[in-house]
Amino acid sequence: MDQKKTGCFLKQLRNEKGLTQEQLANEFGVAQRTVSRWETGSNMPDISMLVEIAEFYEVDIREIIDGERKSENMNDEVKETILAVADYADKQKKQAVLRAIIMFALEMLCCGFTIASIILIESSDVKISLWFAAIPLAMTIAYSVLLVINAKSYIRKVQKER
Repeated sequence: MDQKKTGCFLKQLRNEKGLTQEQLANEFGVAQRTVSRWETGSNMPDISMLVEIAEFYEVDIREIIDGERKSENMNDEVKETILAVADYADKQKKQAVLRAIIMFALEMLCCGFTIASIILIESSDVKISLWFAAIPLAMTIAYSVLLVINAKSYIRKVQKER
């Protein structure tokens, strides 16, 4: 415990209330010199007096002992952290959705080429090589595998983060 820091905090709390050392001394039934010693850090209030001071200033005793407001700082830090994590998760989700859309579009394109090739081969009098249909079919299979791999890696990543 840093008595000087605690003293500065007590002075800050008194100033926030707009009180003089003498007015605060009268409030707690102590001498003005005692309040001055608390605020310089040369003496600390008794534990029972700390409870009264904490209630008077509407702060936690731990905040007085630590010499700083915890709830406001912690709440702001927690809010900042939560917002940063939410932004990160949102970016990750958007990237995953975009990848899935691109992969799906390519998959559909390959399927369309495959179907068109098969129809063209079946209905045409012209002898078209089987390779004409095999290449889009192979690409369709490849993109299907990539979609599955991408989905599995995303699921693993999400599970690790939890």
